[in-house]
Amino acid sequence: MTGTRIAALGHYQPAKVLTNDDLAALVDTSDEWITSRVGIRTRHIAGPEEPVDELAAHAAGKALAAAGLAAGDIDLVLVATSTAIDRSPNTAARVAARLGMASPATMDLNVVCAGFTHALATADHAIRAGAARRALVIGADKMTDVTDWTDRTTCVLVGDGAGAAVVEATDDDDAAIGPVLWGSVPEMGHAVRIEGTPPRFAQEGQSVYRWATHQLPALARQVCARSGIVPEDLAGVVLHQANLRIVEPLAARIGAVNAVVARDVVDSGNTSAASVPLALAKLVERGELPSGAPVLLFGFGGNLSYAGQIIRVP
Repeated sequence: MTGTRIAALGHYQPAKVLTNDDLAALVDTSDEWITSRVGIRTRHIAGPEEPVDELAAHAAGKALAAAGLAAGDIDLVLVATSTAIDRSPNTAARVAARLGMASPATMDLNVVCAGFTHALATADHAIRAGAARRALVIGADKMTDVTDWTDRTTCVLVGDGAGAAVVEATDDDDAAIGPVLWGSVPEMGHAVRIEGTPPRFAQEGQSVYRWATHQLPALARQVCARSGIVPEDLAGVVLHQANLRIVEPLAARIGAVNAVVARDVVDSGNTSAASVPLALAKLVERGELPSGAPVLLFGFGGNLSYAGQIIRVP
């Protein structure tokens, strides 16, 4: 059976930056309050003229350029998002149209903050099964479209952006994407929500924090075991960028004592499905992760859904 690998990455964030001091002018909060509780200092905010598919297409274009590929080389487009306003055409189809693709299969996946790692596993499975040759896997969310800007508990958390990966077949087992570990906690569906008309983001932060800190380390170690990796050998750990108080301690609890830990939440906030590929692409772009090195990806969030796998740095 043919394996798959990430051939290249790309990321995109809107130009506008919203600081904690900017938010303090909108709601009863402060830079100290925000940084001490979630570690966020800035976030990027898309304008009304920047829909989710535009963010996704920018990131995808960068990934294609990094891979040295044309749009026509892709036959599967998967977009993980939970903030697309329109139902049809879906975001993936709109990305394909923006990039000038001919006839790819196009699908959106809504698994909220765990969306990218679910989509990456889906692309891996499709290529291994012979249903696709090369895929674009994108995590893109415009969380500011579903934010109540009068709610200081949630508006301080969110940002907009996109990250993308080109996934293709490989016969090199050492470069291949590892087996996914995925699942959910359906009875905790209330913990992270985007509900209502108009839809609004809400969460029970303490419930998510307790689940992540108590359950995630064992799950992450299972991901490593499925790929035959011991946590000490990880070069990087890229968790969903929800809260710096969750991200920083978990790498140590997993046992990834030698790993570079993604801390993009400080600069980008919680970008939902974009957070894992966005953080990963930045680490690679800055040269903080060597090519071929093993990295743990783990997304978690709404439902409470989770998915993780070991990838090798392109």
